[in-house]
Amino acid sequence: MIIARFRGALAAASLMALVPPALAEVKDASASGFTTENSVEVMADPPSAWRALVEGIDAWWPKDHTWWGAAGRLTIDARAGGCFCEKSGQEQAQHLQVVFVEPGKLLRLSGGLGPLQGMGLFGILEWRLVPIDGGTRITYWYRAGGYTPDDLRSLAVVVDQVQAQQLGDLARYLAQHSPKSKP
Repeated sequence: MIIARFRGALAAASLMALVPPALAEVKDASASGFTTENSVEVMADPPSAWRALVEGIDAWWPKDHTWWGAAGRLTIDARAGGCFCEKSGQEQAQHLQVVFVEPGKLLRLSGGLGPLQGMGLFGILEWRLVPIDGGTRITYWYRAGGYTPDDLRSLAVVVDQVQAQQLGDLARYLAQHSPKSKP
């Protein structure tokens, strides 16, 4: 049992070594809004990365950043007017609405993610996929703002850290589940 756990931890550590950390940055921040950008390069072609992003989101999105944890199921209906939604029985949430789709290249969504939704803030989120030698550069860009009595500058750093985690989880999922790109 202990050896099996050790092997599992060793395998996870080896996988982590293969996935470069996401490059995270708060691009700008003010009392009324902010922009974050996180990027990572993966050894998967853009169509594979797109499928993982859209069709596999429930498998890689961290359950501690959902409304109902493991009980919820995440989906993205990648069409204009579609939904990035979570369902758990009768409980349902629209995380974001799809507003632009260019398969394999760009997915743009609008709305407030997580607690921003309840704060009445609005954002535009873009997943950008760019082919690079041997894989894909995935950029997770988010601009949010609106009225709140709170200063959003400190929230920008937290959102950026959460989004770096989410992008890192997508990269790890791709490292485990996608065929390698051909040079």
